[in-house]
Amino acid sequence: MLSVASFTFNPFEENTYVLHDGSSAMLIDPGCWNTSEERELEEWLIERKLTPVRLILTHAHIDHVLGCAWAHTRYGLLPELHRADLPLLELAPRQGQLYGVRCEPSPEPQRFIEEGDSLMLGADELQVLFVPGHAPGHIALYSKAQRFVIAGDVLFQGSIGRTDLPGGDFDQLIRSIKEQLYPLGDDVTVHSGHGPSTTIGRERRMNPFLR
Repeated sequence: MLSVASFTFNPFEENTYVLHDGSSAMLIDPGCWNTSEERELEEWLIERKLTPVRLILTHAHIDHVLGCAWAHTRYGLLPELHRADLPLLELAPRQGQLYGVRCEPSPEPQRFIEEGDSLMLGADELQVLFVPGHAPGHIALYSKAQRFVIAGDVLFQGSIGRTDLPGGDFDQLIRSIKEQLYPLGDDVTVHSGHGPSTTIGRERRMNPFLR
């Protein structure tokens, strides 16, 4: 059974997630960008005797990849992401210069994740959903057994992801939410890339962008 922990990191207040089964851990969207945040995440893992074994990116905007270089240096992890977001990953250091945020170049991906893939952490399975619109290669990770989805910047409590960034598409994002997330069921918990968690049902009923 997976446990979900979140950390809010960097000036963009991004949610970094750690999924673990009590021994192995999956880092999702590592946003730690300075020594203090890196130490916070590392000490948390040490205290729980967790070994990070995979590094997954829901997408490659700068706030979600700031810790990729550190995760590689500290744990030997290489990012796994959808191929369509590779250009964003490669441009992250330049994007950091525009925002005044230092971003070390990420190591080359270990592999590319495709729609329909299953990601395993021990005996636990996460299904890969393809949910573009906020970013061209955005994915979400769905646990059917535990009824939660790590949704990145697709769906927030009371909002949706931005579509005014390069590669964004409002109509495509709405389709992704309604065709990929809605069918999961109203009881499914949505762990978002920013802000508090929510549920599919709450956003179906109350989200002003989805009416």
